[in-house]
Parts: sequence; C-alpha cells; structure tokens
Amino acid sequence: MDDSVVEKDPQKPSGFNVPPDSTLTFQEAIKRGEYDPKFLEGFAIWHTLSRDVQFEYIREALKNREKQYVVQFAEINNVLDFSKKPQLQQVLNNIQQKIQKLREEKERLYIEYTKPE
Repeated sequence: MDDSVVEKDPQKPSGFNVPPDSTLTFQEAIKRGEYDPKFLEGFAIWHTLSRDVQFEYIREALKNREKQYVVQFAEINNVLDFSKKPQLQQVLNNIQQKIQKLREEKERLYIEYTKPE
C-alpha cells in the first residue's frame, strides 16, 4: 500500500481558483455568497454534482450574496446623521450597483443552467 497517496477532502478546495492553503469549505463558500461556477470548480465536490444540484447551490449562494448587500445597504442607510455625511450616498450608490450587477448575473446563470443538456 502506498502511504504517499492522500485522499482529498471533497469539501476542501482543490482547484486553481481557490487558494491551496484556504480553509474555506464548499459549504462556507456557498454560505458566504460565492456563486461563481469558476470559483466553485475549485472544490472537488463540485465535479461530483449533477448540473441541477450545482444550480441549486448557485441559487443558494446568490440569495446569500443578495442578502449581504441588502444588509449593507440598510446599515449605511440607518447611520445617524446620514444627511450630514454626503459621502455615504456614494456608498449606497455603490451597493445599488452591486445589487444590479448581481441581478444581471443571476439572469445569466438562470439562462445557462436551465438549458437542456
């Protein structure tokens, strides 16, 4: 038996898209809103999933990312003396742009992942 062969944990990153020393697991990446299939390909488990299951994980990650942006927007919008801090309006505009881009990405991914194989 060859002791030099180490079985890889399918939950840990293994591809070039994820830093090799990363402790981020697949589930944590989804929870944190990492929805890009190119990033998720870095996890060995991604390659064992059917396209439909992959899409369910993408949808979950998209929902998590959108929630993060909405919370960020609410936090900035509820800052005391907001009217006295005009620079915060730019922050809100930036978050709105991120939300818009995320919605466009969501549409693109829906189109891509709902195509018949």
